[in-house]
Amino acid sequence: MTSHPIESPTVLADLVAYQDGSIVSQTLVKEKTGTVTLFAFDQGEALSEHTAPFDALLHVVDGEATVSIDGQPHAVAAGAIIRLPANVPHAVEATQRFKMLLIMIRTP
Repeated sequence: MTSHPIESPTVLADLVAYQDGSIVSQTLVKEKTGTVTLFAFDQGEALSEHTAPFDALLHVVDGEATVSIDGQPHAVAAGAIIRLPANVPHAVEATQRFKMLLIMIRTP
């Protein structure tokens, strides 16, 4: 049986490493009811504006970024959390190297 990376106490930021010029992700939980994914963005990397059918919570683990929700930019840094409402356009851009935990909650 393979061990899951978070079955014992773990430093969240250590579960995904930065890579030059890239966005790296590690899915920690994937269930019908939602997903939990950890991302590492190199400085300047971005997720272009898009929508999702479910609410999500974005928790900044390390670094800084700009999160735009419905065209409104929000500067975020380590320790911050922000809600991404369902069906509302949003985007993420790393203003420096940046790690985030994205918790997507699927509702019927």
